[in-house]
Amino acid sequence: MKKLLVALIILLAGAGYFVGNYFVDFALKRGEDLSSPKACANIADPNLKAPPAPNFPNEDWTLESFDGLKLHAKHFSPAEKSNRWAILVHGYGRDGTFAYDYAEEYLKRGWNVLIPDLRAAGKSEGEFITMGALESRDIVDWMDKLPPDAKIILHGVSMGAATVLLTAAQNPENLYAVVEDCGYTSAYEMFTAQVDKIFSLPEYPIMPCANIVCKIKTGIKISDAAPIEVVDKIKVPVLFIHGDADKLIPLEMMERLFDACAAPKEKFIVAGAGHADSKSKNPKAYFDKVFEFLEANL
Repeated sequence: MKKLLVALIILLAGAGYFVGNYFVDFALKRGEDLSSPKACANIADPNLKAPPAPNFPNEDWTLESFDGLKLHAKHFSPAEKSNRWAILVHGYGRDGTFAYDYAEEYLKRGWNVLIPDLRAAGKSEGEFITMGALESRDIVDWMDKLPPDAKIILHGVSMGAATVLLTAAQNPENLYAVVEDCGYTSAYEMFTAQVDKIFSLPEYPIMPCANIVCKIKTGIKISDAAPIEVVDKIKVPVLFIHGDADKLIPLEMMERLFDACAAPKEKFIVAGAGHADSKSKNPKAYFDKVFEFLEANL
């Protein structure tokens, strides 16, 4: 009986690891050809193309992460020297080039712009995406490379929005404000909904198994990427942006983040905008609100 029980436990553990490993590789692992994780085809629009690069002076920057990865970023300089810096953070399955149209607006208004390729994206090294958990540590390191007098703001979209909230909760120096556009309360909660939509499967046992396997493979659990747990630690002003037609990360997630945030805050809800579509839906209203907010808090 005891041997049977042990065999059953081993069988269940093996099955759990198989399930968790499949999900982690499907959702978080970069392709051998440096392509996005396979889940991106189900979550992000595969037909979306990166906008052209802004016509401003630029240079490539590199950084060695705390765990030895070579990370890449693009720095764009405005026409006149400035101590205002915007770090723009891209979303899941994208790279820094997808933030070029946002960069254009900042540069026209005299801001320096730094656009990192997050780990396991673009020209940056890395095998696994961690949904903001480790990426937020990398953003703090990028901030440390900026001039001592830099007035820094963070602007992130989707996973980038979750990343900038997790970054701001660490209260790095010279951070003045945060713009978060359609970020999730937690990656675990977001993926739980996607498991149901994509595979018509329940949270248990897939997500707990994936959480454990993710910890084994990356040192970080999926549930560690949870802005909802730390947003109350942010001290600088935060602008929350969301489309009311977002089917990937529902508006309700933004409302919970907004309510949990103890810092000065504003919210901007764009009618009819889907996921990461608020800027495209009404660019003028979007950037008018962003820069009105930033001017008030610099």
